[in-house]
Amino acid sequence: SAPGVGKTDHWATALSRDGRKVLDNPLANDEARLRCLYGKLADHGRLLVVVDQPATTGALAGAVAQDMGITARYLPGSMKPAA
Repeated sequence: SAPGVGKTDHWATALSRDGRKVLDNPLANDEARLRCLYGKLADHGRLLVVVDQPATTGALAGAVAQDMGITARYLPGSMKPAA
């Protein structure tokens, strides 16, 4: 579930190449915590960060990923599941 505008947390889910969940937790919208998480996940291989709200709460997650050399993609509104 994605946070609403003005929220301080994201919902982070990470999958391994074989589809196993390795992370499924709330994640603070905090640069240091994002960098730490991305660094730990990168130890397992190449990352792809997908952000569903790039103009609002997801902007920092995408920007940090790109700054770290991680591929970031943005999910168009029409691709998001209906609430």
